[in-house]
Amino acid sequence: MTHLALVLVAVALVVAFALLAAVAAGVLARLDGATRPTALMRAGTTFAAGVTLAAVVTQTLALVLA
Repeated sequence: MTHLALVLVAVALVVAFALLAAVAAGVLARLDGATRPTALMRAGTTFAAGVTLAAVVTQTLALVLA
């Protein structure tokens, strides 16, 4: 059960950091003069990039540690 809890906490942290990065990217885009749809697209792209990066790092670590 502790492994499941550890995985869930790790996933929650990854999503939280990706959301923080996405919000920061959206705010910075909006401050730069981008329209709301453009700022949302930049925020979405940043969120997807953060989650993808976490998945790639996890996969690489799994291959190295196995």
